[in-house]
Amino acid sequence: MSMYGRDPWGGPLEICHPDSATDDDRSRNLDIDRGALSRTLDETQQSWLLAGPGDQDRKKKYVDIGCLVVSRKLFVWTLGVLLAAAVFAGVVAGIAKAIPRRHRPPPPPDDYTVALHKALMFFNAQRSGKLPKHNNIPWRGNSCMKDGLSDPAVRRSLVGGYYDAGDAVKFNFPAAFSMTLLSWSVIEYSAKYDAVGELGHVRDIIKWGSDYFLKTFNSTADSIDRVIAQVGSAATSPGSTQPNDHYCWMRPEDIDYPRPVVECHACSDLAAEMAAALAAASIVFKDNKAYSQKLVHGATTLFQFARERRGRYSAGGSDAARFYNSTSYWDEFVWGSSWLYLATGNSSYLTLATHPKLAKHAGAFWGGPDYGVFSWDNKLTGAQVLLSRLRLFLSPGYPYEEMLRTFHNQTSIIMCSYLPIFKSFNRTRGGLIQLNHGKPQPLQYVVNAAFLASVFSDYLKAADTPGWYCGPHFYSIEVLRSFARTQIEYILGKNPLKMSYVVGFGNHYPKHVHHRGASIPKNGVHYGCKGGWKWRDTKKPNPNIIVGAMVAGPDRHDGFKDVRKNFNYTEATLVGNAGLVAALVALSGEGHGVDKNTMFSAVPPMFPSPPPPPAPWKP
Repeated sequence: MSMYGRDPWGGPLEICHPDSATDDDRSRNLDIDRGALSRTLDETQQSWLLAGPGDQDRKKKYVDIGCLVVSRKLFVWTLGVLLAAAVFAGVVAGIAKAIPRRHRPPPPPDDYTVALHKALMFFNAQRSGKLPKHNNIPWRGNSCMKDGLSDPAVRRSLVGGYYDAGDAVKFNFPAAFSMTLLSWSVIEYSAKYDAVGELGHVRDIIKWGSDYFLKTFNSTADSIDRVIAQVGSAATSPGSTQPNDHYCWMRPEDIDYPRPVVECHACSDLAAEMAAALAAASIVFKDNKAYSQKLVHGATTLFQFARERRGRYSAGGSDAARFYNSTSYWDEFVWGSSWLYLATGNSSYLTLATHPKLAKHAGAFWGGPDYGVFSWDNKLTGAQVLLSRLRLFLSPGYPYEEMLRTFHNQTSIIMCSYLPIFKSFNRTRGGLIQLNHGKPQPLQYVVNAAFLASVFSDYLKAADTPGWYCGPHFYSIEVLRSFARTQIEYILGKNPLKMSYVVGFGNHYPKHVHHRGASIPKNGVHYGCKGGWKWRDTKKPNPNIIVGAMVAGPDRHDGFKDVRKNFNYTEATLVGNAGLVAALVALSGEGHGVDKNTMFSAVPPMFPSPPPPPAPWKP
């Protein structure tokens, strides 16, 4: 006998005959039934249990993705489209990576950068001694390989260095100033040099000069009693036929006449300037510790000699008195001690540089027609700008503050004097400032002023100072940069003659530069002392282009004579090109200022560190 009931899961429930199961089985089945009856099903489970044949077809046509039920065909089609799009995107990305990218070309360099590349090449053309393989001046070769060795009074190698100008004389006084100026520009603007690919080049130029200076005195000693001032002779007395570097017109590679060496035993100006050059170079090469220390040692030895053996190197009517006469050594003391402080951090040098009596002897407290004119003879203006930098960025305070503030104020006055509104200096009708008062060879002074104006404006900008005062009137730093730009642009061709005074820049530049090596062809012929005169006197352009040479410049009426024999117009010099390079790099790459910290890499903290806190109290 059986009884049928309704199973809550949707089917018949059969309760078997009592004889067909034991009491335990019946009890167990009863428990299961009670649990099943008490369970609540959700809608999904109920739909599964109640689904009929039609519902199974519906499952085949639709896909339940949780919160949404969609057509199976639509789902498959959408999934396929997505997969196809992913494959297509991958293929496109692969093709894009395989195709070489065409980068947008960088903007063309500005005129200052183009001129900078060329101006640095002039120093390659002026190298003496055994030239490096990368000198890149095809018409130059090894020259004067017996300098110093051929002089019986010296008998040591003085090979190397730079020829001063269009001759083959090596004057240490202007050459040292040139290297100091180049080092200053590198310390301030190394990032700019690096950005245009010239940092290594300008460092090579400075090292070539520094290595030579180390040969001109006993650089390993702690004290010395002499310094080499000059190699070669430029004396040309009337009627003299003695072969020398001015009487003869020869390629340096062909020189066969004696080259005397000039020593000095009391030359404070020369030794202090050479000390400045080596000290500044030591900061440039601070990444080469051994070489930097060697330069610092040489600088300190030279400066000690300069202080102990007082005298002007050009006294006594030597060649130097005629070509590079030094009027005083007090400005070199301020200049040299400033650089030695920056190179060593020794405060005794700063004490000397800011001593009121030293400043007075250097002419810091009186005007005069040449006040504010920075040159190979007068370093005071450069020292004032350099010490103003120290005050702006480090502010060392007592006991230096009074003189530093004085130098800063004087620098501001000098910057005012460069502006046309104050008429401290005359100008040509074309706008060229006459810092040497209408005398020949004006450009070397102009480029120095342009550099000082540019670098001082960058100091003010780095110190978050928008300008400076000229009396009651305030002028923005842009006024200073405008002055510098107009002067350099005049030199590069914006002048009444439309003449570029930098050889190789632009289309119209001097073709008859007063330069022996550039004017004589390298054709395998040895032209003797007088044999080269025909190349000196010819009206034909120089066969070799001395790229980057800045010639002496126009006269006070903006006139210029492109005549080889007239050196007052057409001769280029180391000091002129050093100032040009410094001004060009300062003006190039607008938006990049000075490196505030490298200059002070050897300077200790201005104020002593606070004492350590006391040890914790213990009961």
